[in-house]
Parts: sequence; C-alpha cells; structure tokens
Amino acid sequence: MPKFSLSKLAGPVLIIMMLTMMILPLPALLLDFFFTFNIALSIIVLLVSLYTLKPLEFSAFPTVLLLTTLLRLSLNVASTRVVLLQGHTGPDAAGKVIEAFGHFLVGGNYAIGILVFIILIVINFAVITKGAGRIAEVSARFTLDAMPGKQMAIDADLNAGLIGEEEARKRRMTIAQEAEFFGSMDGASKFVRGDAVAGIIIMLLNVIGGLFVGMLQHDLGFADAAKTYTLLTIGDGLVAQIPALIISTAAGIVVTRVDTNEDISTQMVGQLFRRGQIMYITAGLLALFGVIPNMPHLAFLLFAGMIAAIGYNLDKRTKEAATQQETAALQPAPAAAAPEVSWADVQPVDMIGLEVGYRLIALVDRNQDGELLRRIRGIRKKIAQDIGFLVPAVHIRDNLELKPNTYRLALKGVDIAEGEAYTGMFLAINPGRVQGPLPGTPTKDPAFGLPAIWIEASRKEEAQSLGYTVVDTSTVIGTHLSNIIQSHAAELLGREEVQQLLEHVGKEYPKLVEDLVPKVIPIGILHRVLQGLLSEDVHIRDMRTILETLAEWVPKIQDIDELISHVRVTLGRAIVHQAYQGFGIKESDALPVLALDPNLENILLQATQTKGGEGAGFEPSLAENLLHQASQIVQQREQQGQPSVLMVPGPLRTILSRFLRRAIPQLRILAHAEIPDTRSIQVVGVIGGRNG
Repeated sequence: MPKFSLSKLAGPVLIIMMLTMMILPLPALLLDFFFTFNIALSIIVLLVSLYTLKPLEFSAFPTVLLLTTLLRLSLNVASTRVVLLQGHTGPDAAGKVIEAFGHFLVGGNYAIGILVFIILIVINFAVITKGAGRIAEVSARFTLDAMPGKQMAIDADLNAGLIGEEEARKRRMTIAQEAEFFGSMDGASKFVRGDAVAGIIIMLLNVIGGLFVGMLQHDLGFADAAKTYTLLTIGDGLVAQIPALIISTAAGIVVTRVDTNEDISTQMVGQLFRRGQIMYITAGLLALFGVIPNMPHLAFLLFAGMIAAIGYNLDKRTKEAATQQETAALQPAPAAAAPEVSWADVQPVDMIGLEVGYRLIALVDRNQDGELLRRIRGIRKKIAQDIGFLVPAVHIRDNLELKPNTYRLALKGVDIAEGEAYTGMFLAINPGRVQGPLPGTPTKDPAFGLPAIWIEASRKEEAQSLGYTVVDTSTVIGTHLSNIIQSHAAELLGREEVQQLLEHVGKEYPKLVEDLVPKVIPIGILHRVLQGLLSEDVHIRDMRTILETLAEWVPKIQDIDELISHVRVTLGRAIVHQAYQGFGIKESDALPVLALDPNLENILLQATQTKGGEGAGFEPSLAENLLHQASQIVQQREQQGQPSVLMVPGPLRTILSRFLRRAIPQLRILAHAEIPDTRSIQVVGVIGGRNG
C-alpha cells in the first residue's frame, strides 16, 4: 500500500479552495486569510525563482503560474460578492486587507487608487508579462531547433565512451524537459495576460455595480456610493494585482536565466561589481554631475563616494588574491596522503580500444569535430546493420609513447594490430592493375596487406588516373578498425550483448522471446551458437529463425556444432546470398562451386567416422596437400574476380571450415543441405583431383 503524504493533498486542497470561493459566500475574516495566503504564495514563488540555478529546477512553474492566476480570479469573484452585498456597511465590509489597501496604500483617494491600479496593470500586462512570454516563445523555438544537434553531441560522447548509457539517458531527458518547459511557459504567460484584462473588467463591473446597488437598494447618494464602492474595488484590485505583479516578475526571472552554478543574486553581484576601474569611472561621472549648479549635490556626491569606496575595495581584494597565488606557487605543495586502495582502482578492460600518436589526435578530438569520430560512429552502425548486433563502443585515447603517426588497436585490453597514418596525406592502394609508379612513401594497406603508397594531397587525381584506389587518413584507420571488429565479432558478442539483443528482439517478437528464452533455450547455449555463427562470418540478423530452429533442436541435442549446423541449414538462403553477394550472380543463374574429389571425400569421411566426429584430424601429408591445392584454386578464382565457395557433405563442413578458415579466409565452405532446393549448382573446380 503506498505511503500517505500530506504534500500530495496540496493540489486537491487548492482546487477545492478555489471552487469554494467561487460558489459559496465567504465572511470578511476568511477573505483576509485567503488574501494573505495569496500574497505569501506569490512571495514564496518570487524567492524560489531568485534562488533557482537553472530553469528546469523550477519545472513546476508553468503549473504554479496557472494555479496562482486561477486563485486570484477566485478571490476576485469572492471579494466582488462581498463588496456588492456588504459594501454599504462601511470600508471594512470586505475585510481588513482590502480596507488597508484601499485606504493606507492610496491615502483613501479613489482617483489616485484608480491610477495606481491601472499603472500596475500596464506594467504587468505590457512590460513584464509580454516580455517574459516573448522570451519563453523564442526559447522554446530555439530549444526545439537545437534538439537534433544536442542529441548528436550526446550520441558522439556515448560512442566515444566518454559517458555511459545512464548519463546519456539523463541528458536526453533534460533536453526534452527543456523544450516542454519553455513551451509550457509560453502558454502559461497567456493566462497572466488574460488575468490583467480580467482585472480591468472586474474593476469596472464592481464600480458600476456598486453604484447601482448602493443607490437603488441601500438609498445611498451618488457621491457616497461612488466613494465607498470605488475604494473597496480599488483595494480589492490592488490586493490581487500586487501578487500578480510579483508572480509575473518571477516568471520573467525564470525564463531570462542563463544556466550557471550560481543563484541570481550571486551572479548579479559577481558580474556587476567585478572591476574596480568601472566603479572609479562611474564615481567620477556622478561627482561631475554633483558639482553642476541646481543639482542635488548631497545625493550625487554621496553615491560617488560610496561607489569609489567599492572600487577601492575590489582592487584591494584583487591584489591580495594575486599575492596569495604567487606565494602559493612558490611554496612546495604538501605531500598528499596516499588514498586507500579500493575497488575503484580496478579498471574494467576496454572491449575495443584505439590509441593514437600525438599527430593523429586532431582526427579524434571532439572539440575539432574529428573526422575519425564520425567515421567510427558510421562503422558501428554499418556493422550493426550487417551482422545483427551492436558492438561495444570504441574507447579512444592518445598515447605519447607511440610514434607520432602510429595508431594501435586493442581487443579486450590486448594489442592486436598497429599501423601508420599521416594527416593531410592520402593512401594510394595498388589493387593489382595500376598503369605506373607514384612518388611517395611505400607501405602496405594495414587492413588487407595490399601494396600502397602515402602520397601528397596534390597527387590524388594523378593516382586515381593511374588506377590506384585513393583513400584519406581517417578512412585508412576506419577501414582497419572495421576489419578488426568484423573478424573478431564472435569475441565481442558477450553475455551482456546477447541479453541486449534479446531485449531488442523482444520488442518486435515479445511472445517468441518470452516463451523460448530461457525456458527452452538456455542463454548459455544461445550465446555459444551465436558466437559459432559469427566466427564463420554468418550474420545473426534473422534472430526469429535462429530462435525457432534452436527451439526445435535444443530439446533433442546439446552439441553446439550440431545445433550450429541445423541453424545454418535454416539460414541457407541468407548464407548463399552472403557468399555470392557482389559477384553479379542472379537468382536464376547456377551457383559456381568448388567440390572435393570423390576419393578424397571418402577418405575424409572415413577419418571423421573412425574418430567419432570429435577431435578428428587428418594425416600431415593429406592435410598439407589439401591446403596447398585449395590455396591454388582460391588464388586463381580471386584473380579472375570469381567467388570461392567449397561445397562438401554435412559431416565434413565443420572440420574443414576450422582447418581451412584461418589459412584461406576468402574460402567459404557450405554443406550440401545449405544450398536452397530452388538453386542449381555448377562445379567449376575440384580439390584433390587431377586439376588440383
């Protein structure tokens, strides 16, 4: 049962109080309490706005503005009823508060009271409310326009690893609340403007109605009726408009605040009275005015002296602060006590790390809008779309121990790749069919090991005309990083990523995930199957098919390799499409495949069956011959620009894939069952035969 809180009754009690004032006649004493409460509430709102550091700290202000406006109107209705019913009895008919405002503040002169009342309404309506409403309107518009840029900045910090998911979520929520706040303030200011208009109309109705009631019902003379009811009306109007003016001032303060870590008083004093030179100039001008004949000499000269004293005090403080800083700089810093060792000293390992030398810092500097940062965001998005899960953020840092133009890639805290890149230059990669040499610094493409040359930017067009593939520095590092991430995707898919992937899939297929994981498919088995697919460059975008296949086979078998084989069969169409993508092979064309010589195939099948299919190995001479022939055929196919896909029986696919994948990463190995029934095949090469 939720805990009861008195603070939750504030809203309902206020609404009931306003309805009561509108419907039921109130005694004068109760009106005094309500008017006093209204004044106190307006002062509280003003002080809260003065001590608020950021507009969002007072996010309830639009609602407070609306409720206080309705409260004033309810008081006007209640006081009007009392004035018209009891006004003939004397100046205190509507309570002591209205009497005090009608007599003490304007001296009992209703003409002056009317003018003061109108002046207050003009100040509130034409100056404060209009200005605050315009600022809120413009702020709301600019806040909405700036939202995409702020969101991109948050995403950039998140991708760069500078903030976590929780901090990013808080910042996005703050941006949305800012837009809602200024939009609400723009609308709430219209209520205050309407309140000012209503105040004028209520005043006129009270005066005219009072004349009719006093003269026709209570037999008062015109002068007595005019004086009595006008003073009561003016007191009623002033006691409502002064809190309205205070609330409007608070609204203007809130919307004109600039976000700082100081309240308005500290901010104003700190910025107005900061330079002694300004105080001296102001004091001099006031003193000059003070010696002009017929000027109020005492006032001008007194303020000139006070401001000059403030300037002297400011200069004195500035000099003392500078002296203390110099003294502190000369003194040796005290030895800090060694902090206790805690779990905070155990730093988590970065899943993906990028370290750069100092000449490459500009590429990853957020303040300089580093191009490599944008490219890394694009790489993570592209990889997520291609393989089916979001890889961890790349943590980037500079390392002065590296050579100036060197960068280093790390996986789980271990360095796995390194390269050199030169800002302002281009890498001309030789794809094998260039028409001539280029002057520059010879090197190799760090991602694929192709021969390349670092050239000046002025030779870019010349290199392209000679047939080189020309890329800029950020593309070189980005491509290398992308290649590393894709080749190690299986290692980057941890339990945490699998859980996040399931949550993402659960949004689209909630019943599927709820029924299968972990009731039917243990999370550990799912994790190992997904890793096995990724290790063979099979994307896991089709999680629905993967989960449904595992749901069918997990109750029957627990061997991970067999489960992967069944999943691969159901993903056969996607695997075939992935293997032949980019080679211009249509759906109606036969698939060019490589095959094993029948004799070799039988020997390999017998070897796997003899050893039970687990830990099966080949004789050294047989393995060497198989690897040599496969390498030759794949190299020939690659030179011809043709795909290299080896089709083998199902029992051989896993062991051959493990044996050949590291040595020949370009070779795709498919089982017979993975080829869709609708596709025909054409054997274009045999491994282990005479053409081998």
